[in-house]
Amino acid sequence: MEMRIRTLGQDHPDTITSMESLAATYRNQGRWNDAEKLEIQVMEMRIRILGQEHPHTISSMVNLAATYRNQRRWNDAEKLEIQVMEMRRHT
Repeated sequence: MEMRIRTLGQDHPDTITSMESLAATYRNQGRWNDAEKLEIQVMEMRIRILGQEHPHTISSMVNLAATYRNQRRWNDAEKLEIQVMEMRRHT
């Protein structure tokens, strides 16, 4: 991931995909806090670059909500899931 940031830049789609993949690895390892940090970064970058209702942005929100559920942060997960549901209704 660091190499992609250096060679492609922080906002390049391949860099963001690498960050998302690393977050998924952390999630699969039960490293919820590490996953959460990366997922928040990915989500914020995608909102800024692609917009709130882009499918990749929505996917990032779903991933973060899953991490919140795994952390037993039910209210945070619910908020994101409701946002996702509303956005999917409009797209």
